[in-house]
Amino acid sequence: MSELPSVFDDLQDESRALESLVEKLEPERWALPTPAARWTVAHQIAHLAWTDRAALLAMTDPDAFAGEVEKALAAPESFVDDGAEEGAARPPGELLAGWRDGRARLDAALRAVAAEKRKFPWYGPPMSAASMATGRLMETWAHGQDVADALGVVREPTDRLRHIARIGVRARDFAFGVRGLQPPGAEFRVELRLPSGESWTLGPEDAEQRVTGGALDFCLLVTQRAHRDDLDVRAEGPDADRWLDIAQAFAGPPGQGRAPKKAGA
Repeated sequence: MSELPSVFDDLQDESRALESLVEKLEPERWALPTPAARWTVAHQIAHLAWTDRAALLAMTDPDAFAGEVEKALAAPESFVDDGAEEGAARPPGELLAGWRDGRARLDAALRAVAAEKRKFPWYGPPMSAASMATGRLMETWAHGQDVADALGVVREPTDRLRHIARIGVRARDFAFGVRGLQPPGAEFRVELRLPSGESWTLGPEDAEQRVTGGALDFCLLVTQRAHRDDLDVRAEGPDADRWLDIAQAFAGPPGQGRAPKKAGA
């Protein structure tokens, strides 16, 4: 339990960092297109608010949440976009206030569930409070990158990236499986430099397959917010090299990723 408050606190800090980018935007700038096809800045915030509400419902009313899962199964290609579309149609001030209120409610619920040491249903396997908080942080950071790109803002990276890096590594086998590929049998060694200069590592020290680089670039890679050719992430070994081409930290089908920016890539 000693690390749990850090996860919840980091989620709140990541959310506030994104809020600082949009809270003073003129209404017309909420309609700016982001790198995600057909999604504006408003869609990005609406999606985060929608997912927060779903997580809160899963923890507080599992029966009602089961109905939401049925809706998702009935329209797997559109239910995420539909949720974002509905929220994005609201006035920016109303959307922002709703997102802010939902975050506060979710934070309280996560901490209560963590204290009870119980899991709750989700669209995939049941979740713990810590796992949900980590996933929400990853999504907040990733969609925040889309917003920052739309606004032409360069964000200051933080060591909160370690949470996203962990999800990215743990999702390795999923990234292979969702593409119909056999996951490698052995663990990889991942060694990353956090923005503070500290080292973050996961996996056996003597692993033959290795990935090294900066934590920011690794997180951009596994959230598919930048192309591998534009990032400082290196692989040693054919399996690790293949992984960097397909890595994803998010559930669902493979994403389209981003086109390379480097000339000739």
